[in-house]
Amino acid sequence: QVQLVESGGGLVQPGGSLRLSCAASGSIFSADAMGWFRQAPGKEREFVAAISWNGLKTHYADSVKARFTISRHNNKNTIYLQIDSLKPEDTAVYYCATRFPGHELPTNVGDWHYWGQGTQVTVSS
Repeated sequence: QVQLVESGGGLVQPGGSLRLSCAASGSIFSADAMGWFRQAPGKEREFVAAISWNGLKTHYADSVKARFTISRHNNKNTIYLQIDSLKPEDTAVYYCATRFPGHELPTNVGDWHYWGQGTQVTVSS
């Protein structure tokens, strides 16, 4: 049973930073691609960022490039999403996801196999 647990969300002022974490268990983590998605109220879940199994390839949504950084620590079965220069439009529930094979980084929600429960990020003054 694959389990993904996100943490690190919260209430942040515009311009602030957060680091989200996603801890994985029950899978061969080091072989899987990992991704972050988000869903704002009333909107569909959208791709944010993804990282290949070995960390050598990353892919970002245009809306978050230069502000978001995805990374992974395979020894800890954990991925991270560093979010800087937060904007109110970044407010959403952030989900991590996993898929195999680990070298493909699709942006479609349906191409990812397992999901966490999400962590809320609220950007407001």
